Amino acid sequence: MTEKIEKLIFIVDDNDANLTMAASILEKDYKVLTMPSAQKMFFLLEKKHPDLIILDIEMPEMNGLEAIVKVKENEKWKDIPVLFLTGWSDEKLLAKAAEAGALDVINKPIVAPALLENVSKYI
Repeated sequence: MTEKIEKLIFIVDDNDANLTMAASILEKDYKVLTMPSAQKMFFLLEKKHPDLIILDIEMPEMNGLEAIVKVKENEKWKDIPVLFLTGWSDEKLLAKAAEAGALDVINKPIVAPALLENVSKYI
């Protein structure tokens, strides 16, 4: 029997319900670490290298757009794929997300098939 190598996903959102929902959908196929802020994400990035980051756009202290810029500027982290999680559908905001380096946007409320499909495209 060959051992399956688990891919690690960071999910960053200040809303516990979103973290719980996304984690419960993805935990069947991936190793998932959830965190309530970008600050926690940067702390963990110093210790672990995820295969994918799912990042909420609208968070207090540091929003997702600010966080992705910081990720992409760092030599160790710049190649980690980032997906945004948002309830927004503002075209300008979505364009900014793509410009900042996000590969895709997952809409809230989270729908399991859409989340799994988006994640499997980039991991």
